[in-house]
Amino acid sequence: MTDDNRLSDLGLASLIGSRICHDLISPVGAISNGLEVLETSDDEEMRKVALELIGNSARQAARKLAFARLAFGAAGSMGADISLGDAQDIAQDLLAEDKRVRLNWQAPRENRPKAQVKLLMNLLLLGISCIPRGGEVAVKTDGAALVVAAKGPRAAFPEKSARVLTGEMAASDVDAHMIQPYYTLLLLEELGYGLDIDQGEDEVILTAAP
Repeated sequence: MTDDNRLSDLGLASLIGSRICHDLISPVGAISNGLEVLETSDDEEMRKVALELIGNSARQAARKLAFARLAFGAAGSMGADISLGDAQDIAQDLLAEDKRVRLNWQAPRENRPKAQVKLLMNLLLLGISCIPRGGEVAVKTDGAALVVAAKGPRAAFPEKSARVLTGEMAASDVDAHMIQPYYTLLLLEELGYGLDIDQGEDEVILTAAP
Protein backbone atom coordinates (compact mmCIF):
# COMPACT_ATOMS: atom_id res chain seq x y z
CA MET A 1 0.00 0.00 0.00
CA THR A 2 1.46 3.40 -1.00
CA ASP A 3 1.34 6.52 1.16
CA ASP A 4 -1.43 7.93 -1.08
CA ASN A 5 -3.59 4.91 -0.22
CA ARG A 6 -2.84 4.83 3.51
CA LEU A 7 -5.05 6.55 6.07
CA SER A 8 -3.58 8.32 9.06
CA ASP A 9 -4.08 6.66 12.45
CA LEU A 10 -6.62 9.35 13.32
CA GLY A 11 -8.48 8.84 10.05
CA LEU A 12 -8.57 5.07 10.54
CA ALA A 13 -9.89 5.39 14.11
CA SER A 14 -12.51 7.95 13.07
CA LEU A 15 -13.87 5.83 10.22
CA ILE A 16 -13.97 2.60 12.24
CA GLY A 17 -15.85 4.52 14.94
CA SER A 18 -18.28 5.78 12.30
CA ARG A 19 -18.76 2.24 10.97
CA ILE A 20 -19.58 0.84 14.42
CA CYS A 21 -21.94 3.75 15.17
CA HIS A 22 -23.70 3.14 11.85
CA ASP A 23 -24.22 -0.52 12.75
CA LEU A 24 -25.58 0.32 16.20
CA ILE A 25 -27.76 3.35 15.50
CA SER A 26 -30.78 1.32 14.39
CA PRO A 27 -31.11 -1.03 17.40
CA VAL A 28 -30.19 1.71 19.88
CA GLY A 29 -32.77 4.03 18.29
CA ALA A 30 -35.37 1.28 18.56
CA ILE A 31 -34.58 0.87 22.27
CA SER A 32 -35.07 4.61 22.73
CA ASN A 33 -38.41 4.52 20.91
CA GLY A 34 -39.58 1.59 23.02
CA LEU A 35 -38.65 3.37 26.25
CA GLU A 36 -40.55 6.45 25.10
CA VAL A 37 -43.68 4.33 24.58
CA LEU A 38 -43.32 2.86 28.08
CA GLU A 39 -43.04 6.34 29.55
CA THR A 40 -46.00 7.86 27.71
CA SER A 41 -48.52 5.08 27.11
CA ASP A 42 -50.90 3.30 29.49
CA ASP A 43 -52.12 0.91 26.81
CA GLU A 44 -51.09 -2.58 27.94
CA GLU A 45 -50.86 -3.96 24.40
CA MET A 46 -48.60 -1.12 23.28
CA ARG A 47 -46.43 -1.55 26.37
CA LYS A 48 -46.12 -5.26 25.64
CA VAL A 49 -45.04 -4.53 22.06
CA ALA A 50 -42.59 -1.87 23.34
CA LEU A 51 -41.01 -4.32 25.80
CA GLU A 52 -40.58 -6.89 23.04
CA LEU A 53 -39.01 -4.24 20.80
CA ILE A 54 -36.61 -3.20 23.54
CA GLY A 55 -35.60 -6.79 24.25
CA ASN A 56 -35.02 -7.70 20.61
CA SER A 57 -33.12 -4.49 19.90
CA ALA A 58 -30.93 -4.84 22.99
CA ARG A 59 -29.96 -8.37 21.95
CA GLN A 60 -29.22 -7.17 18.41
CA ALA A 61 -27.03 -4.35 19.69
CA ALA A 62 -25.17 -6.73 22.02
CA ARG A 63 -24.51 -9.16 19.16
CA LYS A 64 -23.20 -6.42 16.91
CA LEU A 65 -20.97 -5.05 19.67
CA ALA A 66 -19.53 -8.50 20.40
CA PHE A 67 -18.75 -9.00 16.71
CA ALA A 68 -17.24 -5.52 16.35
CA ARG A 69 -15.05 -6.08 19.41
CA LEU A 70 -13.64 -9.24 17.83
CA ALA A 71 -13.41 -7.98 14.23
CA PHE A 72 -12.11 -4.45 14.93
CA GLY A 73 -11.13 -4.25 18.60
CA ALA A 74 -8.35 -5.55 20.80
CA ALA A 75 -10.44 -8.52 22.00
CA GLY A 76 -8.06 -9.44 24.81
CA SER A 77 -4.44 -8.82 25.65
CA MET A 78 -1.86 -8.10 22.99
CA GLY A 79 -0.48 -11.23 21.37
CA ALA A 80 -3.10 -13.53 22.87
CA ASP A 81 -4.61 -16.40 20.91
CA ILE A 82 -8.37 -16.48 20.37
CA SER A 83 -10.61 -19.52 20.11
CA LEU A 84 -12.21 -20.13 16.73
CA GLY A 85 -15.01 -21.68 18.75
CA ASP A 86 -15.70 -18.32 20.36
CA ALA A 87 -15.53 -16.69 16.93
CA GLN A 88 -18.05 -19.22 15.61
CA ASP A 89 -20.46 -18.48 18.47
CA ILE A 90 -20.20 -14.74 17.90
CA ALA A 91 -20.69 -15.10 14.13
CA GLN A 92 -23.72 -17.35 14.62
CA ASP A 93 -25.22 -14.86 17.06
CA LEU A 94 -24.70 -12.03 14.57
CA LEU A 95 -26.59 -13.89 11.85
CA ALA A 96 -29.15 -15.58 14.12
CA GLU A 97 -32.00 -13.30 13.06
CA ASP A 98 -30.88 -12.77 9.46
CA LYS A 99 -33.34 -14.71 7.31
CA ARG A 100 -31.32 -14.08 4.14
CA VAL A 101 -27.90 -15.46 5.06
CA ARG A 102 -27.07 -18.93 6.38
CA LEU A 103 -23.76 -19.55 8.12
CA ASN A 104 -21.98 -22.85 7.46
CA TRP A 105 -19.05 -22.83 9.88
CA GLN A 106 -16.59 -25.63 9.09
CA ALA A 107 -13.48 -24.32 10.88
CA PRO A 108 -12.31 -26.33 13.92
CA ARG A 109 -12.84 -25.04 17.44
CA GLU A 110 -9.14 -24.38 18.08
CA ASN A 111 -7.03 -21.46 19.20
CA ARG A 112 -5.50 -19.21 16.55
CA PRO A 113 -3.41 -16.01 16.67
CA LYS A 114 -5.61 -12.99 17.26
CA ALA A 115 -4.80 -11.35 13.93
CA GLN A 116 -5.86 -14.49 12.06
CA VAL A 117 -9.21 -14.61 13.83
CA LYS A 118 -9.80 -10.90 13.22
CA LEU A 119 -8.99 -11.43 9.55
CA LEU A 120 -11.39 -14.37 9.35
CA MET A 121 -14.19 -12.26 10.84
CA ASN A 122 -13.54 -9.52 8.31
CA LEU A 123 -13.48 -12.04 5.46
CA LEU A 124 -16.88 -13.22 6.73
CA LEU A 125 -18.20 -9.65 6.44
CA LEU A 126 -16.80 -9.43 2.91
CA GLY A 127 -18.44 -12.74 2.07
CA ILE A 128 -21.80 -11.50 3.30
CA SER A 129 -21.42 -8.38 1.13
CA CYS A 130 -21.06 -10.66 -1.92
CA ILE A 131 -24.61 -12.03 -1.57
CA PRO A 132 -26.98 -9.05 -1.18
CA ARG A 133 -29.87 -11.28 -2.33
CA GLY A 134 -29.10 -13.85 0.36
CA GLY A 135 -27.53 -17.28 0.36
CA GLU A 136 -24.92 -19.20 2.33
CA VAL A 137 -21.52 -18.23 3.67
CA ALA A 138 -19.15 -21.11 4.48
CA VAL A 139 -16.13 -20.57 6.73
CA LYS A 140 -13.21 -22.98 6.91
CA THR A 141 -9.46 -23.17 7.44
CA ASP A 142 -6.80 -25.06 5.50
CA GLY A 143 -3.64 -24.99 7.54
CA ALA A 144 -2.67 -21.32 7.78
CA ALA A 145 -5.12 -20.42 5.00
CA LEU A 146 -8.49 -18.85 5.80
CA VAL A 147 -11.34 -19.50 3.38
CA VAL A 148 -14.79 -17.92 3.07
CA ALA A 149 -17.13 -19.08 0.29
CA ALA A 150 -20.28 -17.06 -0.41
CA LYS A 151 -23.01 -18.70 -2.52
CA GLY A 152 -26.19 -17.03 -3.65
CA PRO A 153 -28.09 -15.60 -6.64
CA ARG A 154 -25.77 -13.35 -8.67
CA ALA A 155 -23.05 -13.53 -6.04
CA ALA A 156 -20.30 -11.04 -6.85
CA PHE A 157 -17.47 -9.30 -5.05
CA PRO A 158 -18.29 -5.56 -4.70
CA GLU A 159 -16.28 -3.44 -7.11
CA LYS A 160 -15.40 -0.73 -4.58
CA SER A 161 -14.21 -3.30 -2.05
CA ALA A 162 -11.98 -4.84 -4.72
CA ARG A 163 -10.46 -1.43 -5.46
CA VAL A 164 -9.65 -0.98 -1.77
CA LEU A 165 -8.12 -4.43 -1.38
CA THR A 166 -5.94 -4.02 -4.47
CA GLY A 167 -4.70 -0.63 -3.25
CA GLU A 168 -6.31 1.24 -6.13
CA MET A 169 -8.54 3.48 -4.02
CA ALA A 170 -6.98 6.68 -2.69
CA ALA A 171 -7.16 7.21 1.06
CA SER A 172 -9.25 10.34 0.49
CA ASP A 173 -11.97 8.17 -1.10
CA VAL A 174 -12.20 5.68 1.76
CA ASP A 175 -15.34 6.36 3.80
CA ALA A 176 -17.20 4.60 6.62
CA HIS A 177 -18.68 2.13 4.11
CA MET A 178 -15.25 1.21 2.73
CA ILE A 179 -13.33 1.19 6.01
CA GLN A 180 -14.06 -2.51 6.59
CA PRO A 181 -12.30 -3.76 3.42
CA TYR A 182 -9.53 -1.22 4.12
CA TYR A 183 -9.09 -2.66 7.61
CA THR A 184 -9.04 -6.14 6.06
CA LEU A 185 -6.15 -5.00 3.86
CA LEU A 186 -4.25 -3.82 6.94
CA LEU A 187 -4.76 -7.22 8.58
CA LEU A 188 -3.53 -8.97 5.44
CA GLU A 189 -0.40 -6.79 5.50
CA GLU A 190 0.18 -7.44 9.20
CA LEU A 191 0.02 -11.20 8.68
CA GLY A 192 1.97 -11.19 5.42
CA TYR A 193 -1.02 -12.75 3.67
CA GLY A 194 -2.31 -12.40 0.15
CA LEU A 195 -5.97 -12.55 -0.82
CA ASP A 196 -7.28 -14.57 -3.74
CA ILE A 197 -10.78 -13.72 -4.99
CA ASP A 198 -12.27 -16.52 -7.10
CA GLN A 199 -15.43 -15.34 -8.88
CA GLY A 200 -17.60 -18.22 -10.09
CA GLU A 201 -21.21 -18.55 -11.14
CA ASP A 202 -23.30 -17.52 -8.13
CA GLU A 203 -20.28 -18.04 -5.88
CA VAL A 204 -17.32 -16.05 -4.61
CA ILE A 205 -14.47 -17.79 -2.77
CA LEU A 206 -12.09 -15.67 -0.69
CA THR A 207 -8.82 -17.31 0.29
CA ALA A 208 -6.31 -15.54 2.50
CA ALA A 209 -2.98 -17.31 2.82
CA PRO A 210 0.74 -16.59 3.41
